[in-house]
Amino acid sequence: MIEFFHVKRDIPFMSYGKITTAISLVTFLLAVFFLVHKGLNLGVEFTGGTVVELQYSQSVDLNQVRTKVDALKYGDAQVQALGTTRDIMVRLPNIKGKTSAQLSNDVLDTLKQERPDVQIRKVEFIGPSVGDELVSHGLTAITLVCLGIIVYLSVRFEWRFAVSAIIANMHDVIIILGFFAFFQWEFTLTVLAAVLAVLGYSVNESVVVFDRIRENFRKPNMRGRDVPQIIDNAITATMSRTIITHGSTEVMVLSMLIFGGAALHGFATALTIGILFGIYSSVLVASPLLLMFGVTRENMIKPVKVKQEAVV
Repeated sequence: MIEFFHVKRDIPFMSYGKITTAISLVTFLLAVFFLVHKGLNLGVEFTGGTVVELQYSQSVDLNQVRTKVDALKYGDAQVQALGTTRDIMVRLPNIKGKTSAQLSNDVLDTLKQERPDVQIRKVEFIGPSVGDELVSHGLTAITLVCLGIIVYLSVRFEWRFAVSAIIANMHDVIIILGFFAFFQWEFTLTVLAAVLAVLGYSVNESVVVFDRIRENFRKPNMRGRDVPQIIDNAITATMSRTIITHGSTEVMVLSMLIFGGAALHGFATALTIGILFGIYSSVLVASPLLLMFGVTRENMIKPVKVKQEAVV
């Protein structure tokens, strides 16, 4: 395995287990509080509304476009660039007594007063029933992914490992949703896709660490060490791999966050939060939970059954 560095002495991660678990618990509770108190700022895909894509012949100031659209008093309208400042997307909520065509024409007429070079490229309408359906489908997708993870971990590992990994993975998802609720970032279908991706990413990291812990329990040279020392050795041994894989992934995600424009901003933001907390939870949440659940060497090594010869 490629290593950037080799740590000669094991880092005592488990000695900080109670502190890191307490921090995670507080962060988790805060995320739940913001989800309940503020709720998610659902995008048009979930709530329903009208999406108008506009194009200018030359670059335009987004703040000026927002000011003009807000002057229409059509509720929480959103304006963002689509890759360049020539292509603009305006999202409008459902307005009683106004059709999608009327809303788009009102926006176009208002913007033409200042910049006649603007024209409509596309108008999309999403009804409330479609939004409700997407919400239910999104919740179903998350539920199915979680059930699949539970089944996979239960088959691959002893139940203490499976429960620890599941708690850590759910911790990551709630933290992401908590960030979006606190800052009221728009929660769209792309963000939902990022949440599902983070679930799989966190499971992968947990499996790598847990595999090494299980191997350590079975190694003869580890028999003289206690459980915290065995876990510390496993985490330390996988650190180089973690830095390489997560570091390279984070570079890609940050490039999408910085250069991907508004279309990828929510997706990249959710992935950035998920990757960082995925590393934290796999090392400093899931592993201390193993100690809390009382994992022992006997849980990993099945006793050898001695076959008794039949007496003739």
